[in-house]
This record gives sequence, C-alpha cells and structure tokens, in this order.
Amino acid sequence: MGKYVLKRLIHGLFSIVMVILIVMILVYGLMDRDKIFKMDSQFTKQVSNQRTTYKYQRWEEYGYLDYLPYNDYLQMLFENGEIDEETRTSATAIGRAADGTDDPELVAEYLNKFYTYCWENGYKAVRLGAVLSRDRLATGGAQAVFAYKDRSVLQRLWNYFTGILEVDNIHKVPADQDIGKRGLTFTLYDPVKQPQDGGEKVFSPAIIGNGTTHKYLLYFDGEFPYIHQNFLKIRLGTSYSVTRGVDVFTSMTQRQGSYVQTTLTYPTGLTEQSADNLHTATYIQGSRDVNVMYQQRYTDDYTNVQTYRNNMSRMGYSFVIGIISTIMVYILGLPIGVLMARYKEGVLDKVGTVYIMFISAVPSLAYIFIFKGIGRAMGLPWTFDMDNVTKLMYVLPIVSLALPSIASMMKWMRRYMIDQMNSDYVKFARSGGMSDTEIFFKHVMKVAAIPIIQGIPGSLLFAMTGALITERVYLVPGAGGLLIDAINQYDNAVIVGVTLFYAILSVLSLILGDVLMAMVDPRISFTEKAR
Repeated sequence: MGKYVLKRLIHGLFSIVMVILIVMILVYGLMDRDKIFKMDSQFTKQVSNQRTTYKYQRWEEYGYLDYLPYNDYLQMLFENGEIDEETRTSATAIGRAADGTDDPELVAEYLNKFYTYCWENGYKAVRLGAVLSRDRLATGGAQAVFAYKDRSVLQRLWNYFTGILEVDNIHKVPADQDIGKRGLTFTLYDPVKQPQDGGEKVFSPAIIGNGTTHKYLLYFDGEFPYIHQNFLKIRLGTSYSVTRGVDVFTSMTQRQGSYVQTTLTYPTGLTEQSADNLHTATYIQGSRDVNVMYQQRYTDDYTNVQTYRNNMSRMGYSFVIGIISTIMVYILGLPIGVLMARYKEGVLDKVGTVYIMFISAVPSLAYIFIFKGIGRAMGLPWTFDMDNVTKLMYVLPIVSLALPSIASMMKWMRRYMIDQMNSDYVKFARSGGMSDTEIFFKHVMKVAAIPIIQGIPGSLLFAMTGALITERVYLVPGAGGLLIDAINQYDNAVIVGVTLFYAILSVLSLILGDVLMAMVDPRISFTEKAR
C-alpha cells in the first residue's frame, strides 16, 4: 500500500505540474496580454510614452517579462562601483530625439554600453522619443529608454513552484533598516491577550519575531483552528484585478463582511474601538514616518494588519454549502437507488427514473433558475445578503447543488446493484437457500457500494472549491465565483492559483478514494504479488 500511495503521489505531482504548464501556455502565451488592463483604472489615466512604460512595468509584475529601465542599469553600475554618483546623474540626461542625435557625449557612451549589455543578456532595447505639443513636452510624452526580455514558460513555471511556500525568518526585513536586535521571542503571555486594567495575566503562548515579515509567528486565539502560524505561508499567486494585491490563498481563506469592532489596546497603550487584528501585523518600511496614526498606535513598523469580519471566508461558505449538499446526496441518493434496484420496475423505480431523466436532460443553469423561482415564490431568500446572513439563505443553493448529484447517485447505485444481482455468486447463494432479501442486503448492496465509497473523499474535498454556476446564480460569496471573476477580468495569477488548488484536490481525492476502497474491500490489493 505504501509503495502504491508513493507512486500515485509522484504521478499526481507530475500531473499537477503538467496542468499548470498547460494553463500558463494558454493564459500567458495565447491570450492577448493587453487584456489584463481591462479592469486597470490606472491604465486609463496613462497617455503617450507614459502608457507604454506603464504597460511594461505591469507586464513584469504579472510575470510576462523582465523589464530593465536605462536608469536602473545606471543604478546597477553605481552599486557595483563602476561609476560614481556624478556620472550616474549626468548619464540619465538622454536627449529628446528618438534616434539619439541630441544625446550628450557621456549619455551616448553609456547608452551604447546599455545596448551592449542588453544584447549580451537577451534583452530587446526600446527607445521612445519625446512627444511634443506646440514645441513643448506633451503630457506623458517624456523620452524613455528601457529593455525587456520575455520570460520562457519553463522559467515562469519554475519561478511559480519555487515561490509557493514562503518561510519567514529574521532576515526578511532589509539589512539597512534599523530595527534593533533581530530574533525570535517566546512568551507565555501574549501582549495582545493581556488585560490592561492590571488584572491577572492570561496564559497565551506566542512566538514574536523582529526582522521577520510577520510580527507574530505563532499565536492562539478564539477562531478556528485556534492555533495559528506564520512561519510558513502558501503563495498561490497575487491577484492584480479581482482582489488587487492579495494572494489567491488569502482571498479564499480570509473572512468577509462587515467589521467587528472591540476595545483594543495598541502597543503604545492607546485604547480604541477597532477591528484591527494585531496578530496579523506585517512589516512596512518607514510606515510610522509618514503616518501620524501609526505613530500613535505602534512602537515599530509592524503596522499592516488585517481586520476582524463577521462572516465566513470564501472557502468557508463553499464548504458549508458543499458539505451539507454532499450529506444530502448520500442520505437520499443511496437509499433511493437501493430501493429502485430492489423493487425494479415498481412505482418508486419509475418515478426515480423520470427524475433522473429530467435532471440529466435539463441544462443545469435552467433547473437552477427553476428552483430559484420556486423558492422565491415560497418566500425563501434567493440571494445572499452579507449584512444579514440567515440560515434560510443556504436552502436554495444547497438544494440546487444537491439535486443533480442525488440523481447521479440514484442512477449509479441502481445500476451497480442490478449488475450485481445478475452475478454468479448471487445465483450460487440463491441455490444455497438464502432468501432474496438476505442476498440483497448482505452481499449485493455491500459489493455495489464499493465504487460509490471511492468517491467519498472527492466529494468532501471538492466541497471546498465551491460550485461555479450555483454560487454565481445565488450570489454566494464563495470560492467558486473566484475563478469566473478571474476569467472575466483576465487575472492570470488567480486563474493559475485556483487551477493549482483544484488540481491538488483532484490528486488527493483519487488517492484517498483508492485507499478507502481497499480498506472496505479486502479483495482489492495494491501490492504486487510474487508469481
């Protein structure tokens, strides 16, 4: 069993890599890269040469290419000690003409060095001449020199997978920052959890870092899973339109809704009504120097915090709806399918067959709207209201999600059982004097349920992914709508990140399904027997 699982894991990892490779080829190679600016409000404000340089800057940020402005090249020479500050400053004064005829001699010299560097390192140099209006520099028309190099799909794939796991450490804050002594501090009494009225200390272990990205690397609180860590973070890709600047994994797991304010005491001792979660504080260089409010609240530059919200995360909503619908499928679909097979050609079998045919024939979007209309007529909430969440809001999404799966479960359970009833072992059991009822429930149902059991892990795991169509129709703020929004807004990072999440769950569900099937049926073995 162990060798089989290891082998499947290796094959699964290879499959995941290939899936991500194909998706990257599709979204980065075959899709017009200008589409990514569809939802970029800043892009519409750029004009002339400014717009061109903005595009290349964003393309680098989004993983399309490597972008090297001429000024950055000069800065690199300065940092390497090849030129002094005066030369660096003088060499930036490029002329307005696109052909460089008005460049000063020093500028021409270093531009030639820049072009040589670009050629040697595979960059393509671009020079934009100044755009004039009535002999004056037009808005956004400043001259520019830069170079770019498209990233290969293999390089992009390598960068993506090597950056999925980020380990926090005391050297994350730049070395030139004066932050005091770097290190980790273990305390049994988390400062955030301690009463400010001089009362008895609250036992709450925590690990606090200085020089790390996160101030709190380990802490306890009252939210599931109650113990939290920031030593290791999952990075599926940073969104640039759907949830601008937020990682895909964070988008799926962080809470949503309105702020939940409590009486909070900040590190400086200031007490306010606030929704800030101090346990999520991350470092922002120089933040206290430019923000008076931060000076009043914090004693260091760990000022970027998340907030407490009153509703579940995207994954939380999807999981609740998905897991309840899955339970309904097994509670209703299995016994009905069994009874349809037990009383074949009976009333229940005919009614169940009609239901299966209806669900199979009608497009999913159509019957979802049908049930949405029925539920609306019955007075049930037909859209999610994040400000006034009630249990009744879950009814229609759960029912709409469960109905087709119930029909599928009924169909396959009926088919498996009828196939087993015609098997030779049933005939031998019947000839041995066993009644049809005994044969049916002791043997046939047990064997027929094995393929169904294999799908249980997948049903449970994919409850976290959300239902794309159902969540969109009922406006459920779940994980399913994230992929649709990413496709509509050409957010490649989210598309790749969500695809990776789905691929990992698919591999895990297949492996766990095989293991569970082998545990239930002793006839199934994944070990190779000697011949």
